[in-house]
Amino acid sequence: MIDKSQYGPWAVIAGGSEGVGSAFAHELAAAGIHLVLIARKPGPLEETADKVRAVGVQVRTLSLDLLVPDALDRIRAVTDDLEVGLLIFNAGANSYGHEFVESDLQKVQGVIDLNVTSQLQLTHHFGAKMKARGRGGIVLLGSMSGYLGAEQQSIYSAAKAFSRVFAEGLWLELKPFGVNVLELVLGVTRTPAMARAGLNFDIPGMLVAEPEDVAREGLEHLADGPVWVAGGNYPAVVKRAGFPRDKIVQGAADGMRKLLGRT
Repeated sequence: MIDKSQYGPWAVIAGGSEGVGSAFAHELAAAGIHLVLIARKPGPLEETADKVRAVGVQVRTLSLDLLVPDALDRIRAVTDDLEVGLLIFNAGANSYGHEFVESDLQKVQGVIDLNVTSQLQLTHHFGAKMKARGRGGIVLLGSMSGYLGAEQQSIYSAAKAFSRVFAEGLWLELKPFGVNVLELVLGVTRTPAMARAGLNFDIPGMLVAEPEDVAREGLEHLADGPVWVAGGNYPAVVKRAGFPRDKIVQGAADGMRKLLGRT
C-alpha cells in the first residue's frame, strides 16, 4: 500500500480518465489519497471520477487540453489550495504519427508540447512545492519507444527518450530533499488508446500488460527510481539500448510492422 504520509493527501493525475491513468486513480483512492483528475475528454473523466468517489475520497476533475496556452494556470486554479504529494504525468501520447520530412510541423510541435513542454511545466510547478515540503513523488509515464527510433513516430520516440533522461536528472536533484522521481517505462499495454491505434494484442509470445498491473507495479516501485520498466519488459529494454544500432532499430521496426498488421 502506498504511503499516504509521503505521497498524500492529494495526488494529481494528468491523463487520468482511462487506461493506466484510471488504474492509478483506483489504486490511490483505495489508499485513501484524494485526487485531481485531468483529461481532455469529459465523459470518461467523469466516469472514472464517479467510480473513485464511491471509495470515499474527494475528487476534483478538470477537462483540459494540455496544449492550450493557459493550461498550467487552469490547473493551478483547482490545485493551489491543496497539498499535492504526488504527480503522475500520464498524458503523453503519439498524437501525430507521420514520416517526418513530409509532416506538418505544427502537428509535430504538438507532439513535443504534449510530451515534453507540458510535462516540464507540471513537474516544475508541483516539484518545487514538494521540495520545499520535504516529501512527495513524481511519476512520469515513459515508453519502450524511447529507447530507439521508429518510422512514423520519430518525434514521439525522441520525446520519450527526453523524458527518461530528464527523469534521471530530476531524480538526482530531488532525492536529497525527500522527493522520489520515477520514469515508469511501459511496453504494450491493453489500454483504450492502444486499441484505438490498431495494435494487435494477440501476437503469440508478445508481452501484454494490463493497466491495473502497471499502475500497481509503478506505485510499488516509486522509491526505486530513476527508471522502472514495467510488465516484465526489462530484458527487451536492455536489448533495445544496446549495439549495433542498425540491426536493433531495423529489427524493432519489423516487429512493429507486424504488431500493426502492416506486413
